[in-house]
Amino acid sequence: MDKGILHIYRNVPYGRETLLSSIYFAKMLDIELFVYIPQFQKFNMYFEHEVIQVTLDDSYLNELDRAKERIDGVLKQEDYEATYLKIKEFSASSLPDLPTDFSFMTCPRVIKGLLNKIYPGQIGPIVRKILLNARFPVYLPCLIFKPWKSIIVMFGGSKTSVKAASLGLKIAKRSGVPLYFFTQNENQDYKSYKEILKSNEETKNIFPYIQHWYFFDQGDFKENLFNIPHDSLIVAGLFGHGLIKGLAFGGKLELMQSILPNNFLLVGPNFDEQATFFRD
Repeated sequence: MDKGILHIYRNVPYGRETLLSSIYFAKMLDIELFVYIPQFQKFNMYFEHEVIQVTLDDSYLNELDRAKERIDGVLKQEDYEATYLKIKEFSASSLPDLPTDFSFMTCPRVIKGLLNKIYPGQIGPIVRKILLNARFPVYLPCLIFKPWKSIIVMFGGSKTSVKAASLGLKIAKRSGVPLYFFTQNENQDYKSYKEILKSNEETKNIFPYIQHWYFFDQGDFKENLFNIPHDSLIVAGLFGHGLIKGLAFGGKLELMQSILPNNFLLVGPNFDEQATFFRD
């Protein structure tokens, strides 16, 4: 049994777009979607090294009496059945504890903030904390629902980017979409990057699945990003060397998001491959 993907419902039109993205992700991977309708302004998430208290803005609690009706309408439209998450643990009477044993979690770029101030290149502090602590990958969909038709792994040779490559392979095989790679070379050659993948048990057999490798020995990183297909799901790691250096935060990740109209799936430093699995 898979652990599915967690979605925190935001009861405004923008939240509908994010819900559509979660439904699409769940359908593509044939996993369960767990939808949480917030009843309180805050909740806790207990991770191994930190307890994160998430404070929601008012848009999540907008017209609570109509939230389930609207979600059900979207689910019916998409011909999909989701599971509504029922919270059993509370740190206080109005402070629920959300479980963290999911395979994935959907996050908007900003959880607490005015919707008219959300930009593609901005990641809010709460989302950053989740990314840095979660054992699962975090899915950051586009502002407007956009299906993805391929996977592109941002590969810089680090341990975290190897994990991202392994995850990208699993998702490509699971969803049946093409797998691409992107590398901005930094003091290595193409053969060296291939050797890194060959030396890892999870990625040594990845090469028949890579349909194209966007490999750049020169040129500006920002300009080279224009080669990435607009309908690819970008899978990337947060720490490491090469391309991924400085990805969290304020560096290449922010640059990528400000340029690319893509959905992102990000692997943080505490990502555990055993936490993300698919049933046979």
